Amino acid sequence: MSRVFKYRGYTLEELLMMPMDDFIKLLPSRQRRSLLRGLTPQQKKLMEKVRKVKKKLEQNPKARYMIKTHCRDMVILPEMVGLTIHVYNGKEFIPVKIVPEMIGHYLGEFAPTCKKVEHGAPGLKATRSSMYVPLK
Repeated sequence: MSRVFKYRGYTLEELLMMPMDDFIKLLPSRQRRSLLRGLTPQQKKLMEKVRKVKKKLEQNPKARYMIKTHCRDMVILPEMVGLTIHVYNGKEFIPVKIVPEMIGHYLGEFAPTCKKVEHGAPGLKATRSSMYVPLK
C-alpha cells in the first residue's frame, strides 16, 4: 500500500493548483519571509529555466534536460518536483533529484559543501608527527 504524499494536509496536485500566495502561507517562517521579500534575479532566472524545462518535458517526456545553478538559497517549490537540478557546492555541481518530500527546504541543503575527512595511512607526504608508526 503506497502512502500518498501530503504537505501540511495538501496533496501535490492541490499544491500545484494553489496560488503562490496561499502556498507561501503554508511554509515555515524563514522560507515564508524569504519568498515574501520576492525572488532575487538569480532565483528568477532559475525559475524561468525550471518552467522552460517543464514545458519541454510535456512535449518530449523521454528527453534529458540539465539545469545547473549556483542558487543554493532557493526554496523548493511544488512546480520543481520531478526535475533534477545540479546545485553548485563550491567545487562541483551535485545532481539533486527533487521529490515531494523536499518541498519547503532549500536547494543548498541537498548539496553539502564539506565532505567527511578520511585520513590515509601515515607515510610519504604525511606530517612529521604522524609519520611515527610503532613497530609491533
